[in-house]
Amino acid sequence: MKLLKQIDNAFFREVGEIAQFTARFFQTVTKPKQEWEEFVNQCFWVGYKTLTLVGITAFIMGLVLTIQSRPTLVEFGAESLLPSMVSVSLVREISPVITALICAGKIGSGMGAELGSMRVTEQIDAMEVSGTNPFKYLVVTRVLASTVMVPILSSVGIAIGLCGGYLGVNIRGHISWNLFWHQAFEALSFGDLIPSLIKTFFFGFAIGIIGCYKGYNSKKGTEGVGQSATTAVIVASLVVFVLDLIAVQVTDLLGLT
Repeated sequence: MKLLKQIDNAFFREVGEIAQFTARFFQTVTKPKQEWEEFVNQCFWVGYKTLTLVGITAFIMGLVLTIQSRPTLVEFGAESLLPSMVSVSLVREISPVITALICAGKIGSGMGAELGSMRVTEQIDAMEVSGTNPFKYLVVTRVLASTVMVPILSSVGIAIGLCGGYLGVNIRGHISWNLFWHQAFEALSFGDLIPSLIKTFFFGFAIGIIGCYKGYNSKKGTEGVGQSATTAVIVASLVVFVLDLIAVQVTDLLGLT
């Protein structure tokens, strides 16, 4: 019982601290001056440096999804629905979630380790002494960059995943490039695109907040840096799934599914 109580206390304390950290972000983000140069630099590292991994993963997912779904559709005589099924699956769920998980692993851990190293080596304290706002420079720019770039990465992942789906369709069959894309887009509606795009903003924001929170509050020297990077990935991945569940419930209530 004591152990369960300690776990509960630690959990709720962590949730409260993350909520305070998020509130501090919203208080700071609107105050001048904006660190646009650092924001652009973080967009480069968050977006461009993650694009290759997202692209390869999305292509493989589109290819595998098509190959594995084909036998079932052939059994029911619905092989012609394969492009539509792949496009809806990628847009609604697979690309946003897989992209967010990749970013949680790469971006979240990177932010946790980088800010954690700066905290334990007292670089953040030095910035405060010199008159620089470290929260504005380090946290706000990274959170904004992840919030902006994750939706872009997800959109690119959808396009690359559909290219993988086109290849998968043509491995055992034949469909023209134009017909494949026509069927893929014909199956989509704004009810598929808009919720998918909106939830990726929340994914990116959560990944940035959690990664920065873990690193900014890192303790216990170099050991704490490793713990910050590891827990950032775990917590961010869990939050992505929770947010995805909430998004599915909301879209279902709004009749968009």
